[in-house]
Amino acid sequence: MVPYGNIGVAFTYNEPMIGYEYVRDTARCCREEGLKTAVVTNGSVFLEETEEIFPLIDAWNIDLKGFTKQYYRKLGGSLEIVKEFICRANEYGHVELTTLIVPGENDKEEEMRAMASWIASVDPEIVLHVTRFFPNWNMQDRGPTSVEQVYHLAETAGRYLENVYTGNC
Repeated sequence: MVPYGNIGVAFTYNEPMIGYEYVRDTARCCREEGLKTAVVTNGSVFLEETEEIFPLIDAWNIDLKGFTKQYYRKLGGSLEIVKEFICRANEYGHVELTTLIVPGENDKEEEMRAMASWIASVDPEIVLHVTRFFPNWNMQDRGPTSVEQVYHLAETAGRYLENVYTGNC
């Protein structure tokens, strides 16, 4: 029995797809109860292991950390794997992407143009959140992203995408 007013379940914090079996099984239960499901993920997931999850999820928020192979390599991930995951998720449900703009890492207009162009080639209605970075914990070697840069990059992305929003400004 679903509690009154509950519309669904969001799988978030840390990386929920590490425990994809839990996400899969819980999402099935949610579906049976008429609840919506959402996943917040970094998208660094091999599709073979998680293929059965896509039809069970209504909405995705995927961190697209940047748009260069070098940046993903620095972070210990793969841009190509994340791009494949985004494409697959978009076949099944609502997709929103979030990019944290880190000064000196992924804050160039050319990179945003390439990213937004690619996203538009998948689906120009995909939502992109361009988010401001603040130094914290192990990343205190630089200042926060300037508000002006966040707005500039969001405007750049908006030339390609229908839904671009700024965050942390």
